[in-house]
Amino acid sequence: MSWFDGLLQPIMVVVAWIMVQFHSLFFAIGMDPDGGAAWSLSIVGLVIVIRIALIPLFFKQIKASRGMQMLAPEMQAIQKKYKGKSDPASREAMSRETMELYRKHGTNPFASCLPILLQSPIFFALFRVLNSLKPLSEGTYPRGDHIGPMTAELAGSAEKATIFGAPLSGTFMQADGNIHIQIVTIVLIVAMSATTFLTQRQLTMKNMPPSALQGPMAQQQKVLLYVLPLIFAFSGVNFPIGVLIYWTTTNLWSMGQQFYTIRRMPAPGSQAEKAMLERKARKGGAKGGVQDAPVVVIEERPRGQREQPKRKDRAKPSTRPVVVEPETPSDAPSSSAVDGPVDTVDAPVDDAVTPTPTPTSAPRPASSSKPKKPKPKK
Repeated sequence: MSWFDGLLQPIMVVVAWIMVQFHSLFFAIGMDPDGGAAWSLSIVGLVIVIRIALIPLFFKQIKASRGMQMLAPEMQAIQKKYKGKSDPASREAMSRETMELYRKHGTNPFASCLPILLQSPIFFALFRVLNSLKPLSEGTYPRGDHIGPMTAELAGSAEKATIFGAPLSGTFMQADGNIHIQIVTIVLIVAMSATTFLTQRQLTMKNMPPSALQGPMAQQQKVLLYVLPLIFAFSGVNFPIGVLIYWTTTNLWSMGQQFYTIRRMPAPGSQAEKAMLERKARKGGAKGGVQDAPVVVIEERPRGQREQPKRKDRAKPSTRPVVVEPETPSDAPSSSAVDGPVDTVDAPVDDAVTPTPTPTSAPRPASSSKPKKPKPKK
């Protein structure tokens, strides 16, 4: 493995430097420098530094994953178009249309794997640093007496550090009957596999539209959802406890980061987007019921006759004759028996309301005798 250490040597120096700096910080605040808590928290600090440095790539990964989700229906259409065609021309045309689809959406299937690919060298570098603690503390390390700032003295301190009775460099396969190493390793392997499963499920099930959950690509993602935890479970028996702490902490960080991103910026059409819209609707309804309700102003007016509407452009009141009937006493003959003309008066009539007719002259008294005819003038 010397050639592999030669490739990882620069990354091993960076990993050792970060761990030593966090160990010095915890020693300065009063923690036991030879205790397992200080060195375990140094590995957690290494995770935090690495994940903060990978935040830009994480957002690129989210963007690439959304792009792959959005092009899933079009990808299915291309696959359906060339289904059953195995000639070279059809395969070339299918590859060309697929690449054009990737360029159209600005994504590719490898962009979503960038954070994992970039963490792999750090993962293996930490693995080699922890495996080198014992030979480094004993002076048998083939590449010198230190790995960056990790001297033989610090390596001996890290080698003796234990967490629940298990050293950080211990593995399940090399436990030599140490029950503490076996129990801690099994617990960390279960935690690592469970957090890997939950992280992938959160990304695929909650942040994908229904169209992206169908087709060959969706089936492959479902297979990986269950296969990856099993791979980590079977391979974890060869990992040092410090590496298991690193990977479990990384998964917890990824879960929290994805939860925040999916909650605030969900993929269009996904369950997370529906949940976000429901939260906004509830919040808007609560605020609207208190602040945004329309205020109705009611003017108090005296009760009485209703005021008639008035228009400025109303035409002048027209005039028409109003028939005025004289009042007839109860003991007088009916009006049909009374001789004489009936007075007519021109009264203005309003268009909106017809006024009650009122007599303009006093009624003529009824008389039992016939009126005298005027004598002609000579």
